Amino acid sequence: MAAVGMLLPAPRAVPRPAISAGGHERDLRCAAAGGVSAWLDSVAVPRPARTPGTIIEQLADHLRRLPPSCGPVRLIAVDGHAGSGKSTFAGQLAAALDGAPVLHLDDIASHEELFGWTGRLLAQVIEPLSRGASAHYSPYDWHARRFGPARTLPPAPVILVEGVGAGRRVLRPHLARLLWMELPHEESWRRGRSRDGEEQREFWDGWVRAEVEHFAEDPSRPFADLLVRQRKEGYELLVGPAGTLGPDRKITLGDEPSAMC
Repeated sequence: MAAVGMLLPAPRAVPRPAISAGGHERDLRCAAAGGVSAWLDSVAVPRPARTPGTIIEQLADHLRRLPPSCGPVRLIAVDGHAGSGKSTFAGQLAAALDGAPVLHLDDIASHEELFGWTGRLLAQVIEPLSRGASAHYSPYDWHARRFGPARTLPPAPVILVEGVGAGRRVLRPHLARLLWMELPHEESWRRGRSRDGEEQREFWDGWVRAEVEHFAEDPSRPFADLLVRQRKEGYELLVGPAGTLGPDRKITLGDEPSAMC
């Protein structure tokens, strides 16, 4: 469901062993081949305090360098619990990607199919993109409770897919990267309920049950390449469970000059 969180300042730092999240710039050309941990390692070195937006901009640069995953498209999933800040983060990342398209899964889901929309997404979006063709899908109107006029999604170099369940198993073979918003479900749902107000209380009760059932059967977080943590002054990036890390190693990246672990 829509997670329109408050706009945040620039992304920030993530815990890294005995290394602050600042340092001089290093070339990222090896990032795609070396995986997310190699990329984070290449930029998480001592440097002066960063300017706002640097972390998301470097993440955008990393994503651009990845090989295509769905036809000519680098499909990037932004998953997480409802209310975890997916829409806000995806919007900032899309801007850093020079206006990359964002497919909101709220447009694919419906009241009758909160999570049962896989076939529609595959047929309307994934299949045509995999052929290098434009996708055509009909966004769902949550107020009118019906699907609206068709919308076109061209096969851009990078497309973000944002929403709860974006990292489901059927979609993962088509993804170049899976990002997970690292916020506990209780806090995410509290934020979402506060955002949507009392009039959506009944809907949220049903949503929470459906989300719990979905992630129990088809979890996304264990397959995330990167974990995204929202902080007071921006974001932190942390190698996720599916990242290529050696034993007892935690690599992080952010904008705050003193972030360490």
